[in-house]
Amino acid sequence: MDLNSASTIVLQVLTQATSQDTAVLKPAEEQLKQWETQPGFYSVLLNIFTNHSLDVNVRWLAVLYFKNGIDRYWRRVAPHALSEEEKTTLRAGLIANFNEPVNQIATQISVLIAKVARVDCPRQWPELIPTLLESVKVQDDLQQHRALLTLYHVTKTLASKRLAADRKLFYDLTSGIYSFACSLWNHHTDTFLQQICTGDETGATNSLERTLLSLKVLRKLTVHGFVEPHWNAEVMGFLHAVFERLKQFLECSRSIRAENLCRDRVEKTIILFTKVLLDFLDQHPFSFTSLIQRSLEFAVSYVFTEAGEGIVFEQFIVQCMNLIKMIVKNYAYKPSKNIEDSSPETLEAHKIKTAFFTYPTLMEICRRLVTHYFLLTKEELTMWEEDPEGFTVEETGGDSWKYSLRPCTEVLFIDIFHEYNQTLAPVLLEMVRSLQGSTNVEDTNAILIKDAVYNAVGLAAYELFDSVDFDQWFKNQLLAELQVSHNRYKPIRRRVIWLIGQWISVKFKSDLRPVLYETICNLLQDQDLVVRIETATTLKLTVDDFEFRTDQFLPYLESMFTLLFKLLQEVTECDTKMHVLHVLSCVIERVNIQIQPYVGCLVQYLPLLWKQSEEHNMLRCAILTTLIHLVQGLGADSKNLYPFLLPVIQLSTDVTQPPHVYLLEDGLELWLVTLENSPCLTPELLRIFQNMSALLELSSENLKNCFKIINAYIFLSSSEFLQMYASVLCQSFCSLLKDITTEGQVQVLKVVENVLKVNPVLGPQMFQPLLPSIFRGIIDGERYPVVMSTYLGIMGRVLLQNARFFSLLLSEMAHELGQESDQILGNMIEMWVDRMDNITQPERRKLSALALLSLLPSLNAFIS
Repeated sequence: MDLNSASTIVLQVLTQATSQDTAVLKPAEEQLKQWETQPGFYSVLLNIFTNHSLDVNVRWLAVLYFKNGIDRYWRRVAPHALSEEEKTTLRAGLIANFNEPVNQIATQISVLIAKVARVDCPRQWPELIPTLLESVKVQDDLQQHRALLTLYHVTKTLASKRLAADRKLFYDLTSGIYSFACSLWNHHTDTFLQQICTGDETGATNSLERTLLSLKVLRKLTVHGFVEPHWNAEVMGFLHAVFERLKQFLECSRSIRAENLCRDRVEKTIILFTKVLLDFLDQHPFSFTSLIQRSLEFAVSYVFTEAGEGIVFEQFIVQCMNLIKMIVKNYAYKPSKNIEDSSPETLEAHKIKTAFFTYPTLMEICRRLVTHYFLLTKEELTMWEEDPEGFTVEETGGDSWKYSLRPCTEVLFIDIFHEYNQTLAPVLLEMVRSLQGSTNVEDTNAILIKDAVYNAVGLAAYELFDSVDFDQWFKNQLLAELQVSHNRYKPIRRRVIWLIGQWISVKFKSDLRPVLYETICNLLQDQDLVVRIETATTLKLTVDDFEFRTDQFLPYLESMFTLLFKLLQEVTECDTKMHVLHVLSCVIERVNIQIQPYVGCLVQYLPLLWKQSEEHNMLRCAILTTLIHLVQGLGADSKNLYPFLLPVIQLSTDVTQPPHVYLLEDGLELWLVTLENSPCLTPELLRIFQNMSALLELSSENLKNCFKIINAYIFLSSSEFLQMYASVLCQSFCSLLKDITTEGQVQVLKVVENVLKVNPVLGPQMFQPLLPSIFRGIIDGERYPVVMSTYLGIMGRVLLQNARFFSLLLSEMAHELGQESDQILGNMIEMWVDRMDNITQPERRKLSALALLSLLPSLNAFIS
């Protein structure tokens, strides 16, 4: 069939594949799947998506199928790989022209060219880069943009390759095109700045798009294209130019109206400039040394002085703070304790840092961070009033400091305070001293400043260990602050209880704990929900602390538990309920059986909460954790929970139910804890064991817990349990032993050994299919000592406790191996005696000795 007829047929099927009607869509998708491996299919797709007269949706689908085909069939070693002839034709077709009118399709074509380049460039596709560079120079706007877009995706993909040979190829590529990339970026940047000054909005938008793309290319080349970039004058020239361009673009953004089309793109470009500096610092800290001074001057002037007022925007502030943080915290810039061990580059960088961070500079940074950036904003205060639960779910932890202003300012403060503790501790303590006594509730600004200073003292708790007598401060000042109940004072109440939580594990006398517990009880009744939630958090930190003493806590347990339960019912958001549940779990875990008199209300509420959280699996995980601690606290009385508990375990551990993906790990732990605290085996507990065979088939990291659960059933009621499930279990073990690690084999065999311990008469018969392989393992001299030791333990129990069954097994093995029983027994005993040293546990050694002695007196010639 020629290409034109094939194109017509494929076009028809692609058109059907864009249909909304599943009856049309499904057969079309099946047909396309079959064609994926047919020679010529991708040439047809190329013809379709480069034909601009066809429907956009059909062309989009053709591009996607082509892109997926590259992933699967482009490499030579792939099954059904494309022929070299077809690949040559496709490569030529892909870069024949860059005139795609639809942006989304143009992006997809650029990405798929980059995917081919990853495999073929430059060896099989040497013409790609020269063609792109030529196309970037043309006057046609569309062609120039599409070529530049493709150059960016190709550069990005090649820069991501990490093998030494690939790195070398990228270095060679960079050295060949770096000068051109710099001049291209400068040209587009100058053009944009001129057009924005003359008011040519459309032209400026187009030039800015090209500026952005050429800068993205330069970012990849600069960061990944040189081994020692500081020796290259063009690289360092570009990086120094970044600071000048940043200033120009910041001034430009001030002059552009908010509704202007360019405004958003200008801010994106500003952020991209900062990413160039951050990436370069991350990858080449020593090459960055000559830029440290300028980076710090630039970032500090815009973020911590009046120079930035009216110019800076939130994401830019975050990036500048991250730049300062990375310089302050960079290990490459920290000399060793023994100066002679430090490299000259490290000493040079440290010298520049020390010269910059003078006392006045550090003091100003510290003051601005605390009294400007730490202040609660109007938006946050509005959120506090309108959505208190949303306000309490702070965006902290992980990498949030890289993107969000508040975590970013706090992390920067911690790092600078840690690095320059001696200088900054007195500055912060002076701020604290200036805020002694309670603040006027009418003075909102003073309240917010006190909140910010207390936040700083909490963040720097470890650094201030020797400087602050926290116990005295707690008694003389902070307790009084918590007793001011005015609504406008709630930021201070919330901040003080948070502050105590930060210091509890740092420096807090055990004698003061009862006072704190009483205070927590009072604050859990505060009129403000945010204060109550923060108090619950501090309670968790207090209870979870190493110095927690149950006897001090017990007098307050009833009221605490009641108030926490009330809070759990009151909050509505899933995240907040999870948080309060974790606090309750922690309290239950720490007081253990002492919780029994107070859990009635919680036990009644959890089934309702479980039902309500059907769509929220993470909340259900929190409920499972609470139930684990609750069962441990209730002990044998947990049987009263079975009507709720067992269906929960059943659902959580059923691999046919979708929620098991989230709930399985906690569900297994709850199942195990339930069995460990069960006074007897109920029919319902027996019934949920039906889930086990599917769990054993999973062979996941949860196998260890599965074996613990099986052992618990065996010890709880072996006869009843084994009569129902022995054959299924034996079947599962047989298939498991074929494909499991040595450690897994030992775990399986230990379960079998436990069966023989508790049921020596029926046990060997029930697990008879497993025993011949164990017998053979002993005769063949199993090479893993731990496995051999377990084999001997199992065989020893059969021999010692059920001699009749051992005789039958011996006869069966003799028949199977075509040897005399006496001969086989002799071989086994010889190996057993030879491998006695493999058995390390005294109990097992004793068992082996008794088992072997039980053969005496004997008529067997070998034994005699």
